[in-house]
Amino acid sequence: MTMLDPALWLDRPGIRRLLKALDAEKGQCRLVGGAIRDALLGVAHDDLDLATRLRPDEVIRRLEAAGIKAVPTGIEHGTITAVSSGTVVEVTTLRSDVSTDGRRATVAFTEDWKEDAGRRDFTINALYADPLTGEVSDYFGGLADLEARVLKFIGEPLQRIAEDHLRILRYFRFHARYGHGAPDPEALAACVARANDLMALSRERIADELLKLLALDNPAPTVRLMHDKGLFVPVVPEIADVARLEALVAAEGSAGIKPDPLRRLAALLPRDPDIAGRVAARLKLSNKARKRLESAAGPVERDPRPLAYRIGIEGAVDRLLLSGRTGEAASIAGWTPPRLPIGGGDLIARGVPQGPEVARTLRAIEDKWEAADFPDGELFEDLVVASLPRGG
Repeated sequence: MTMLDPALWLDRPGIRRLLKALDAEKGQCRLVGGAIRDALLGVAHDDLDLATRLRPDEVIRRLEAAGIKAVPTGIEHGTITAVSSGTVVEVTTLRSDVSTDGRRATVAFTEDWKEDAGRRDFTINALYADPLTGEVSDYFGGLADLEARVLKFIGEPLQRIAEDHLRILRYFRFHARYGHGAPDPEALAACVARANDLMALSRERIADELLKLLALDNPAPTVRLMHDKGLFVPVVPEIADVARLEALVAAEGSAGIKPDPLRRLAALLPRDPDIAGRVAARLKLSNKARKRLESAAGPVERDPRPLAYRIGIEGAVDRLLLSGRTGEAASIAGWTPPRLPIGGGDLIARGVPQGPEVARTLRAIEDKWEAADFPDGELFEDLVVASLPRGG
């Protein structure tokens, strides 16, 4: 029997009140999924998910009676978000799939724990724990797979992917985070065989999974495997150079710079702002993310500090790291670009005529100030005086 210390979750504000409302002492609810998986690995996990035999309307009734906020975030699939003394918990009624089409499922509610576990994706995600005792329930060998650090689908992999095509990308993300060594051969073969199914998914879901993968400590080996097996061709065929990602991951580590999924996506794409923009548009990334990808594809045409002054620290770090200039990226990562210590009103007060001459003079001062590495005090004053138009 595998046991967890229930203090891992019971000490959180509002949890005991929530469990009492859901009849935990009568076995009506269990913790499930990531919190159990990560607790077994000794990894911190903030999110809590509860599975319950209670129907959604009964969950809402009980929560409200206990003074706990109940938000029907996914009530058609049995999910209620409970907010108890500030602690947020997803509470989902046990389910079985009635029908699936690769993008969404029609579910029926059940009271059978194994039936609920059987509709989940991977064995290591189908672990439950009694919230009061910490006793772990394992219906499909997830404990052994977690110990071996191997990721396996529950049931037949081709069928599980047909039910939800996103499981292909989730498989590689979870393998990158939890797997050791080569992937399970049957699972890998199924993902490769059904790769074209990814084209049926919304681009937002694809982008979300891809960026989650790239945010992991070292996704490069998994990304190389996906590239070599043609997994990106249906959705981001522009990904062609995993070596740049491998170099970037190493550079981030040596420079002590936090990994960034957008920067890593830029490393996978050709260094062409137009291509970066098209990929961002296809993945329906935000305008801010699109602009960053386009900027990251630009050249390093200035020294690090002037570059950071012109395009911002984030953009400069992106370009420098992607250009292999790791030391320079590290040197500006914590730098705060200064503000030009003079404005148009100051120039007018010094006699510069209002109009285009003010803007021209301000530009000239800024260019010289930048080239001189942003001096202040008397050095800046000398620069200003030298830049004023004759008679200014």
